[in-house]
Amino acid sequence: MSHTAIDREFHKLIDEYAPLAQLGSGFVFTEGPIWHPVKKHLLFSDMPGDVRRKWTPDGRVEEVMRPSNKANGMTYDADLNLLACEHATSSVARFRPDGTREVLCSHFEGRELNSPNDICVRSDGRIYFTDPTYGRMEHFGVPRPTQQGFQGVYMLEAGHRPGDEPVLVSDRYMFNQPNGLCFSPCERWMWVNDTDQANIRMFDVADDGRLTNGRIFASGIEDRLKPGRPDGMKADIDGNVWVTAPGGVWVYSFHGMLLGKVSVPEMVANFHWGGDNWDTLFMTSSTSLYSVKTKIRSRNEPFMSPRNQASATTNVPSVQSTSQAQPQSGGSALKIDPGKAVLLIQDMQNDVIMDGGAFAGSGSPEHAKQQNVLANSARLADACRAAGVLVIHVWLVCEPGHPAMARNSPLMEGLIDANALVRGTWGVQPAPGLEPKAGDLVVEKMTMSAWESGRLENYIKGAGRNIIINSGAWTNMSIEHTARTGADKGYQIILPEDACSTMNADWHRASIEYAMTNVATVTNVDAVIAALR
Repeated sequence: MSHTAIDREFHKLIDEYAPLAQLGSGFVFTEGPIWHPVKKHLLFSDMPGDVRRKWTPDGRVEEVMRPSNKANGMTYDADLNLLACEHATSSVARFRPDGTREVLCSHFEGRELNSPNDICVRSDGRIYFTDPTYGRMEHFGVPRPTQQGFQGVYMLEAGHRPGDEPVLVSDRYMFNQPNGLCFSPCERWMWVNDTDQANIRMFDVADDGRLTNGRIFASGIEDRLKPGRPDGMKADIDGNVWVTAPGGVWVYSFHGMLLGKVSVPEMVANFHWGGDNWDTLFMTSSTSLYSVKTKIRSRNEPFMSPRNQASATTNVPSVQSTSQAQPQSGGSALKIDPGKAVLLIQDMQNDVIMDGGAFAGSGSPEHAKQQNVLANSARLADACRAAGVLVIHVWLVCEPGHPAMARNSPLMEGLIDANALVRGTWGVQPAPGLEPKAGDLVVEKMTMSAWESGRLENYIKGAGRNIIINSGAWTNMSIEHTARTGADKGYQIILPEDACSTMNADWHRASIEYAMTNVATVTNVDAVIAALR
């Protein structure tokens, strides 16, 4: 069975003839697949069968819970607690690793929820779920009257107490049957589909977590000759949206253009990526479980980088972020495809970090020594070159006299007053040991963020890279600005913190612990080098 490419970009996501593997069959109606990043197994639901099952890579399928309260969508939080939408209880339940069950919520405005259906977690700990009425229907749940009178999307705040009511984050009467939902890679946007309306809406995520500015992203996702409608939905790391649809799974670009269709012989209800490299798409399809290899992986989700690293085995897959801001030790928890990665070495110039430089009085040279940043950066750059990672030096370069440079901030005022980083001077030159080598590229800028130079993104996109190893000076300025914008653009940011420095350790840690962990994988040079192997 071949898949259907509608746009040539589809070929970058999956091979048109990628074979399907049937991993199990004979179920009633499968749903809610989720991959455990440490134990390496897939959980999935069988709602009508009222059972939860586990598939392991050795081919075994076994029951893990019966009854399961006719659970549907499932995911993990960053502590690897299982979150399940239970149709029979109208609840969102949390199962701790020891098996303890807690009801996170079951009522809104004093009345029972309809039947929580699908669920996802934001990196700030907020939990979102949809609440259609399917779990109050025959076969998929327990027939009973509804109490709410509308079908919406809800949120549990990061500090939510079990039993408290959720926050309604959507308009009450926008949806007929809200179902699948997912975040964009940067989490500024969320997509929610409606099975009954056969469409997908895109929303802005406000600071308080509510969904605003709803607009139709895709519509007409139906075919009277083929079973399947919008149900499960996920975004990949590049911001493409994958959604169940007639004949299998349809893939849309970030801008809503249909790129292609993954063909499956049964109606697909839901799916999720998993496997060692997060490039196996597991699809729960009516009575069977299928998988297919893709060329892309899912967006980074909190459970893919669990906070409790002590519970992780030595072969935890994927690029992982450390939400406690502790650099990862060793490289076993980190894997990087060198052919998809670039190394940025930012502002590692004499004026910025060397004794005798224009900013020496800031304390920058001393902190660079404390971090051993010159040696660490040089070692990292050599390892990246050897592995095939594209190395890009980003330098702040000003013309003599700083013509037309605005005094719009204290940093820029200081730069002009110190006559710093002037083309042709010693101060603008790369710090010792970090000179460009054959095959490296150089980007010049006059801003903190490296993205203000269009050349940087042209280089990255032209080379077909989507992973950025972000290093240099200063941590809380150029490095942080670049990381934030890169995450917004959909790139995966890896931050080896011992290849970065700033004016002092306090500023460095503040940036690492309170900003970077939200947008980047915080790790160290040794872990990155090991991951490249």
